[in-house]
Amino acid sequence: MNNIINIALLGYGKMGQMIENAAGQHDMNVIIHYDENSLLQDSAEQRKLLDKVSVLVDFTTPSAVLRHVELVAAMKKNMVIGTTGWQDQLPEVERIVKKNGIGLLYGANFSLGVNLFYKISEFAARLFSTFKNYDPYIEESHHKMKKDAPSGTALVLKDLVQKYYADYNLPVSSTRAGYIPGSHSLNFDSAVDSVYIEHIARGRQGLVEGTMLAVKWIHQKKGIYAFNEVLDEILS
Repeated sequence: MNNIINIALLGYGKMGQMIENAAGQHDMNVIIHYDENSLLQDSAEQRKLLDKVSVLVDFTTPSAVLRHVELVAAMKKNMVIGTTGWQDQLPEVERIVKKNGIGLLYGANFSLGVNLFYKISEFAARLFSTFKNYDPYIEESHHKMKKDAPSGTALVLKDLVQKYYADYNLPVSSTRAGYIPGSHSLNFDSAVDSVYIEHIARGRQGLVEGTMLAVKWIHQKKGIYAFNEVLDEILS
């Protein structure tokens, strides 16, 4: 029995290349990749190329995501979106997914460490919000090539914390410099002490591993899901 999952890559930057290099170790096969010189299109030729593909994986730019979702949905393929900065279009993406009966999994960050960091941070926010002498704030840093600021990860973190601080404007600071692989911290500061919860990425490998998990989870499902739902299923 052939358990290999055939995938296609939308975007062939560093993440796309790392996913391709790791695919064989995860029982996956990259059939084709697309980049700025070879765009995904809905044509008879493209449909033939993608005939055996189960999941298309998007690590491109925010402006390209909605168009990619439209094309992938029209071809009745499933999709994983690791691109950040497009979530303002989520209602339209949800409509397209439901209309076409495909499966789509998205996440601001596919790192398992980051997603566990989310859960720890949310629990900490619930505890600290009981004591009004602590002010929470978020800091994040990335390499100078990262286009969105704050990061998608920081925005998810803000949403998780903000619900416990309805009357407080939770500040988020962003740094883009050098070749920083990525760090996020949730901080609680008072006049007497400070508490820091931090995640530091050593590279992109954690994102690759999480992406592979995402592909395996969504490739035979229908509907739209956030990556935290994968982790919730594993933890339960």
